Amino acid sequence: MAQVVSYEELVRRGHLIVQPNGWSMWPMIQNGRDTVLIEPKDGRCKKYDIPLYKDKAGRYIVHRIIKVTDEGYVICGDGVYYREYDVTDENIIGVVKGFYRKEKFISVENKGYKLYSRIWVRLIFMRKPIIILSHKLRGLKHAVRSIASKVFRKDKIK
Repeated sequence: MAQVVSYEELVRRGHLIVQPNGWSMWPMIQNGRDTVLIEPKDGRCKKYDIPLYKDKAGRYIVHRIIKVTDEGYVICGDGVYYREYDVTDENIIGVVKGFYRKEKFISVENKGYKLYSRIWVRLIFMRKPIIILSHKLRGLKHAVRSIASKVFRKDKIK
């Protein structure tokens, strides 16, 4: 019988590679496409780090630190505009060290990644309109595709 091992234990053993579910880290990490590498944290986390942590409801979450406080961290997913204020070192299981996009590994030490992180955190005041607009455009794209597939079907129903 296979033994079930927790994320906490896997990270403690060295590292964890997981495909996050959801859109809360869009546009950096995309649902169903990207895979993240998580390693044990070394001391306190820093601004721009992306910890894997367990929230009060017991869910595992991967979001970016936007501010470090004496009590813990202010965290926000790249694809959301609400902030989380109750994350402490005790909640954090590990830290993202990079992610795989297709076959390419992108380290959090990559200059382009660092630039993206800093710009995206500084634009937090603009996130709500950006996210709302992107959702509307995504919905419009799906609607256009749906209509086009009905109009241009090869086997039209008569």
